[in-house]
Amino acid sequence: MTAENNDIDKHIDDEIFECLNPLNLKSFFLFAGAGSGKTGTLVNVLQKFKEKYGNDFRLRNKKIAVITYTNAAADEINHRSDFDSIFAVSTIHSFCWELIKNFTTDIKNWLRVDLNDSIVELDEKLSKARDPNNKTAVSNQRKKESKTKRLDSLNTIAKFVYNPNGDNVTRASLNHSEVIAIASYFIASKDLFKQILINKFPIVLIDESQDTKKDLIEALFSLQVKNKTKFSLGLFGDTMQRIYSDGKEKLGKDLPEDWLKPTKSMNHRSELRIIKLNNEIRKEIDGQTQLARIENTGGLVRFFIVSRDADKLKNEQSIKEKMSLLTDDIKWTDKNVVKNKSDISVKTLTLEHHMAATRMGFENFFNPLYNVDKLKTSILEGSSSSVNFFTNIILPLSVAQTSNNKFEVANIVKEYSPLFDRKNIISESDQLKVMQQSKTNIDKLLNLWENNKIPSLIEILEEVHNTKIFNIPPELKLALERSSLSNNGSDEDDDKLLLAWDSALKASFAEIVKYQDYISENSPFGTHQGVKGLEFERVMVIIDDVEARGNTFSYDKLFGIKALTKNDNDNVSAGKETGIEKTSRLFYVACSRAKKSLAIVAYTNEPETLKSKISNLGWFADEEIEIEQPV
Repeated sequence: MTAENNDIDKHIDDEIFECLNPLNLKSFFLFAGAGSGKTGTLVNVLQKFKEKYGNDFRLRNKKIAVITYTNAAADEINHRSDFDSIFAVSTIHSFCWELIKNFTTDIKNWLRVDLNDSIVELDEKLSKARDPNNKTAVSNQRKKESKTKRLDSLNTIAKFVYNPNGDNVTRASLNHSEVIAIASYFIASKDLFKQILINKFPIVLIDESQDTKKDLIEALFSLQVKNKTKFSLGLFGDTMQRIYSDGKEKLGKDLPEDWLKPTKSMNHRSELRIIKLNNEIRKEIDGQTQLARIENTGGLVRFFIVSRDADKLKNEQSIKEKMSLLTDDIKWTDKNVVKNKSDISVKTLTLEHHMAATRMGFENFFNPLYNVDKLKTSILEGSSSSVNFFTNIILPLSVAQTSNNKFEVANIVKEYSPLFDRKNIISESDQLKVMQQSKTNIDKLLNLWENNKIPSLIEILEEVHNTKIFNIPPELKLALERSSLSNNGSDEDDDKLLLAWDSALKASFAEIVKYQDYISENSPFGTHQGVKGLEFERVMVIIDDVEARGNTFSYDKLFGIKALTKNDNDNVSAGKETGIEKTSRLFYVACSRAKKSLAIVAYTNEPETLKSKISNLGWFADEEIEIEQPV
């Protein structure tokens, strides 16, 4: 399991580089498991391309598009490739926006169809409403009015706008799902659009391709098949690390014969014991194995079994103390204040984000929103305009106020307040009037924090609404209006998103601070799926199907504690993906984050049975499995 040398994958960089020869383009899928250094390969290939073909590309005004999963990944690749202009490195949302932003008429046509379809659907719901004055009917009516207003205003929009960081609340704004849907549709159906894309980006490289939106991937596949000599599509990924349902299943399977399909065998991240566990987890899925670097011969893994009725926080702390003794590593018990990622001693990974939210204390705000499927991605990416109203405007404002930084308070107001719109400032007297009004209004808002008070989110919204100091996103406007209505027999099909906001807005503003720390990864907590691409010296993986409250993943089924359902067996017979496969992938992602030591903490109602099942799996030695006595 240890490599003969640390350069066994070096040839792959050369093979991929050959695919990018502008005179002989070829497409490829690079299989790169956890810790295999795919970002290093990507950067090396870009560097070699720049040296050999960069000047020619620059003269011909062509670029390589590099699509990454996160802004942080884009920043790292940009930095490591010296910000060269022949590389357009961005997230999927930014890439799609760059493609479509000048196609204003086509965007309008797409929106007309989409909005009309939505209005017809809302009309059907309104016609079936039992009570036109309950929250459900009022919400549907307001949404219909909003969509109708947007439809009517399309002709007046000269150009659409989009902010990939989430603040898309103006009349001419597109939201995130629209941007990707429009780009996918244009690539698949518009010949002129296809030609423009190929001319500008004859090479498109996609990192974490297994989780890239299925519609976009399929549109790019279709484009490549019809333009093999003019367009290279390069995919970097690992199907074992596909954790989102909107990615393309079995991405690396059934690729065209002329595609290059290299595989990286080295894991540069983890010690040998952890790599062996990773290989065992994926053995039944695809049989792919990795080797350790010559020097990475150690590593420690322990599987702790805890009764579900135990005090979880106390037991988890006790396990950290045991890990500290086992590894002779005092950092397992560090209680340092986390200001950034480098301060994290132990990364604790929960199965679901709401488990981390409960441990950190922002569950009242987070959990209602996270339970809405169409909100999950945006609330985790920090790309929801409604959430960003609190994190990007109100939070910095309160921080500036707390530190008595009046200059920063003024800057935030000038940047975000509609009072400073040019149409309101024509003369010097207008400017003075606006400044006086803004000071009065912002003082009223900041009074909510007076004498160490911590307002609720709904109180903040009410004050902003009263003073008009900031624009409130449409979703929150509707939630604010709903707060004054009685439940009055809400329909069962009331909008789940608005019901979620009804609940979330009751939370204290202190929860926004903790939520922001969490999604910025400046906390010792994360989730099994949310840490993909990251690595930590010490990792604790928390497993508890009951606390997770989900039915997508089941560790009890994976470990054999719970029997497969008829639906599970039917999916197996039909060759369809099962919940066990999804859970295996999730477990792989979580365990493969660890560099040196890994503690797995599994909560169960049947400790002895689980110990027996885990032992039979063969993934752990008997001395690595321990039933933890409740603290």
